Amino acid sequence: MASKKIELSDDRKAELIFKIKAYFENELNQEIGQFDAEFLLKFFADELGTNIYNQALWDMQSQLKERFELMNDIIYQLEK
Repeated sequence: MASKKIELSDDRKAELIFKIKAYFENELNQEIGQFDAEFLLKFFADELGTNIYNQALWDMQSQLKERFELMNDIIYQLEK
């Protein structure tokens, strides 16, 4: 199955680009331009975004499975 491209709103992109620029300045003592920050955001979204999104889905699926098993146990206990 092909990966779905991660789409970010313009506001979210601007916020993340600001954070990338701030990270470079505060943590690496290096200035990074708007274009470079946009390029990095696109790279990370393309290369990591789908993997992180999928991991979050798998984690949620595991949690839901545990909850449904608990609900089934409670229903079984309530049956007369």
